[in-house]
Amino acid sequence: MKLIIQARMTSSRLPKKVMLPLCTKSVLEVMLERLARFRDNIIVATTNDGSQTPITDLCKRLNINCFEGDVEDVLARYYLSAKHFGADATTTIIRCTSDCPCIDAQIIIKALELYAKSDAEYVCACQESGFARGIDTEIFSFALLEKAYHEATLPFEREHVTPYIKKNAVCALFHNTRDDSKYRLTLDEADDYKALVALHEKLGCTTEYSYDTLINILNKNPFIYEMNKHVEQKKDTN
Repeated sequence: MKLIIQARMTSSRLPKKVMLPLCTKSVLEVMLERLARFRDNIIVATTNDGSQTPITDLCKRLNINCFEGDVEDVLARYYLSAKHFGADATTTIIRCTSDCPCIDAQIIIKALELYAKSDAEYVCACQESGFARGIDTEIFSFALLEKAYHEATLPFEREHVTPYIKKNAVCALFHNTRDDSKYRLTLDEADDYKALVALHEKLGCTTEYSYDTLINILNKNPFIYEMNKHVEQKKDTN
């Protein structure tokens, strides 16, 4: 298994967002702590344009595998990072993006269980399956990733990693037990950051909390939801 997190410093709407502070840690470090049970399987797939030093320095400090690849061809970055760290046709790939510091390891585990027991070649826990935006997790095989790397030709497919896979695989959604899709727990714009800061203050700056705890806080503190409900999601890139 390889859990690959794409991360860059040059996001167009909020540059350097993955290194913004959430309490005493950066957004990316919070996310890595949230995924601690997958630590030995994590690869941070960053860019090779010279801007990535804060990301690579963090990975070195935390002893997290890191790969530097193409800025625009994120599909290649995923494939080459997985291959560099020993993935083969039998390896399961988990895709996450670094603007999701509230990512939930238990949801990933349950999505992996669905992937293992079903006929699906691609499983997603995402807004479309009833989760808040920012819990997004995609699961597929390295064999599918390799196929996409060699066969995907459209710029959109290269930039967003999984469109070719979703178009050419048996897909399934891991569904939430309720519809939380109105909530944004992701980081694209300044108002998203304000909401995440307020949320983490309510959490007492811990990184150990459940998804249900997050939703309960949002339900009890609607002012947090109001901060960024207007932000329109940009299509999958990081």
